[in-house]
Amino acid sequence: MQSKWTEGRWREANVVISVHTTTSGLGYDLRDYLLRRGVKRLLFIAHPLLFFKENVKLPSRYEFYEYGTKAQEGKAPHIFMPEYVLYGKDILFTLYWSLRIMGRHELFIGIGNLNALSGILLRMMGFANYVIYYVIDFVPKRFQASIVNTLYHFVEKISALFASATWNLSPRMIDGREEKWKRAFPRQLVVPHGVHYSRITRVPVGKFHAHEIVYMGSLLEKQGIQLILEALVDVKQTIPDVSFILIGKGPYKKNLERLVKKHKLSKYVTFLGYIDDHKRVENIIAKASLAVALYDKMSDRFSYYADPGKIKNYLGAGVPVLMTDVPYVAKEIERNECGFVVKYDKREVAKKILDYFSHVSLQEQYRRNAEKYAKQFDWDRVFKNAFDQTSRLVS
Repeated sequence: MQSKWTEGRWREANVVISVHTTTSGLGYDLRDYLLRRGVKRLLFIAHPLLFFKENVKLPSRYEFYEYGTKAQEGKAPHIFMPEYVLYGKDILFTLYWSLRIMGRHELFIGIGNLNALSGILLRMMGFANYVIYYVIDFVPKRFQASIVNTLYHFVEKISALFASATWNLSPRMIDGREEKWKRAFPRQLVVPHGVHYSRITRVPVGKFHAHEIVYMGSLLEKQGIQLILEALVDVKQTIPDVSFILIGKGPYKKNLERLVKKHKLSKYVTFLGYIDDHKRVENIIAKASLAVALYDKMSDRFSYYADPGKIKNYLGAGVPVLMTDVPYVAKEIERNECGFVVKYDKREVAKKILDYFSHVSLQEQYRRNAEKYAKQFDWDRVFKNAFDQTSRLVS
């Protein structure tokens, strides 16, 4: 693998990426990175992420590229099946498209354990030389049904044992897996979530909206958005031009709208909905003064082990983040003075917002710190480091 993955040898490689996703995410970022690097042939397989119930209606699909140009695309017939059966269907289509369209290939990257399992099966059949298992959602209790949860962890274990390398979003994923199985796993790397740092147009100090708060992501109860709304009741008394922008959609939206109505916050809160244009999202974030990621430790099983992408997007736009200490990255952000860690408590949230908005010099310093800290997470740098480490690991 050393000869294939050192910089400058990309045109020799045939690569398959398989991912469960929506219309964006790190799978697309990885696809675009490889295409920019001049990969010879690339098969990108995207299955609907069934965590979002509306995605059950979407088909699996693929894109096939030769020397950076899309040569072919297609999709599977839509089949109405129980959710767990659909995951089996996804494995079958990954195998079918990989064999029919790509054939033999140097590298299979499976984002998520089911996709990694597909790659391991292809390697067993002699069609893939190397398999990378890219872990994005390790959690001890992934599903409520114990049988399904046991099966999930069995597949996760097999993937981590037999992949050529495992890319974990945070060290906690490695620790959690070892704690679960009471054993070490080979060839483990930490590949943090990145950001399109070089693409983002950051707003100069003095030109951002000094009293604007922004949230980007799914509108879920566990994200703590309601704490900001409750905090605004107090904040607006001192800072009457405070505003809160929400970018995203989700099942908790109606509850949030009821809170806005209850507390008479309509003039302070704007729901922008889901925005497909990520450059526009980045521009909206960059104009804000403070971003929020208030994960609820009691109900959020995922974020403790993960490296949430929204946080890197906030910091990459030069916007400090107000967050709880659930994700691994929280202490790093606090240590680098590009954000604040608070308890999951509306009074503490309101106090921190008021304190931050009352000190212009603090806002300016934290913006500079956020920009500096986020630079190391530019996707090009993250993926280059990941492939370089993988080359050394398996050579």
